[in-house]
Amino acid sequence: MEPLKSTPLSVEHERLNALMAPFGGWHMPIQYEGIIAEHKWCRGQAALFDICHMGEFLFTGDIVASGLEEVFTFSVASIPVGRSRYGFLLNENGGIIDDLIVFRIAPDEAMVVVNAATIDKDFAAISARLSGGEFRNVSAATGKLDLQGPLSREVLTAVAGPEIASIPYFKFIKTQVLGADAIVSRTGYTGELGYEIFLPAEKTVELWHRLLADERVKPAGLGARDVLRLEVGYSLYGSDIDEATTPLEAGLEAFVNFDKGFVGKEALLKQRAEGTARTKVAFQVGSRRSPRHDYEICFEGERVGTVTSGVFSPMLGCGIGIGYVTPAVATLGAPLTIRQEKVSMEATVVELPFYRGGSLRS
Repeated sequence: MEPLKSTPLSVEHERLNALMAPFGGWHMPIQYEGIIAEHKWCRGQAALFDICHMGEFLFTGDIVASGLEEVFTFSVASIPVGRSRYGFLLNENGGIIDDLIVFRIAPDEAMVVVNAATIDKDFAAISARLSGGEFRNVSAATGKLDLQGPLSREVLTAVAGPEIASIPYFKFIKTQVLGADAIVSRTGYTGELGYEIFLPAEKTVELWHRLLADERVKPAGLGARDVLRLEVGYSLYGSDIDEATTPLEAGLEAFVNFDKGFVGKEALLKQRAEGTARTKVAFQVGSRRSPRHDYEICFEGERVGTVTSGVFSPMLGCGIGIGYVTPAVATLGAPLTIRQEKVSMEATVVELPFYRGGSLRS
């Protein structure tokens, strides 16, 4: 096995006595004070996440002539400068190589932000589809901190300037943070008001300390982040979506633009015409028990699918999860049984998101 990679903040995590564990090939903090406490702080105050493990690519050139316009399931050329767009990089079978966000920095410049475990695979796949332009992997040189929570705007404006306060959802600005060129984006993975801050890797520790000096901010690990994202129904790559899963099966067709060309389009059109053999479903457990990845999903005593993500939701006070089932079972209110060996819990099919009270669009 290859040794785990570390972010620029690894020493800081050790100083805070974080519980560390492997994630996507990286040595990452799972929790500091505790998952529930960190989750609660993010929902009510402002939580700081080390997301330096994510990948960043920079493209410079003609968006259309280079072929970049046909790489993803969405149009890059139609993204206004200063805005970003979420979607997919697919294989020929329509399977999801990765879910990602593209930031339109200038008419001839874009930044692609990808998941940590797929950096090399993504860079190779995108590079192979380009016929022009300059495409660089700047992941190692780029630091990334996420400040999330209803107080994040007040906290960040004190550090990065008042212009932060006027950034709309899914828009970003190029600015100076601690004297360095940075991108501050009004995006996140928690369902709360929040910001993603991209800056030179060597400035990450300084910004970490500066933000944590504010008593309204506490560090949060990947454990809380997973609970937060599942409560608002966001998919996790490698668990809920992967190369064997299409956006149609995952209920994410809204992020596929069939009016343009992209790799995997023909496979998706065929699947849309024929129907999918399985579909993603959200369910709520009738107790505080937590469903787990790979638990069986059963209907009327028969196994009909598999859980891909599940947690105890502090906001709902019960277990929640998502998984894939046969389409006939994916109806609101359908009774399910989630089981694994001697573990069994009753659940009901519900709509996403589970939790709707976040400050995301505040």
